[in-house]
Amino acid sequence: MSSDDPTAFRHGPPGSDRQENRPPVAADSGIASAEAATTPDPSGDLLLRIAAGDRSAFDELFTTQSRILMAVILRIVKSRSLAEEVLQECFTEVWTRCSGFDPARGTGRAWLVTLCRRRAIDCVRSVQSQQDRDFADGLRTSAEAADGVEQTVIDRAESDRTVSALKILPEEQSTPIVMAFYQGLTHAQISEDLKVPLGTIKSRIRDGMKKLRDELEASR
Repeated sequence: MSSDDPTAFRHGPPGSDRQENRPPVAADSGIASAEAATTPDPSGDLLLRIAAGDRSAFDELFTTQSRILMAVILRIVKSRSLAEEVLQECFTEVWTRCSGFDPARGTGRAWLVTLCRRRAIDCVRSVQSQQDRDFADGLRTSAEAADGVEQTVIDRAESDRTVSALKILPEEQSTPIVMAFYQGLTHAQISEDLKVPLGTIKSRIRDGMKKLRDELEASR
């Protein structure tokens, strides 16, 4: 076919039909892009509503985001009970300081994750720096607070040995002992906080105290 053949222009090169159909597709893509660009970030929208005092938005944010934020915190603090405390502190800060959220600087989810990570890291540092002192102080002042726990007296001179002895206990025993002795919680409160049956908590504290006493006596 010669270059003078008018059908060459009518039909064009292979694939020209697709070229002719591109404008509607491009238009559809443009609409989709525009819709994506104008879709609000759900968490960000809720944060803005909370900043305006919307309590229902706060409840919705907690319902939709608490699980993933709990996972973020738990990976850092390694303790579920401690992670729950940090999560509560984070949502308290959300309610009181979410006006600091700026949609132009990122999504609401990213803001929440950053807040939780910062709180969790601060918690780990605080626990690390005060753990030995808390254990020793807790055991010295605990005899009155422990309901059903075998009575024991720990002198100040034995604080270092007590801390060392407590650290060799399994976490399932040392944690409720510290909660009873340092925080002054009853067995029922510890059971509720740790989501462990009351009878199990009493057994763990009793067995842990026996091991602790045996270790202290062996180290004299």
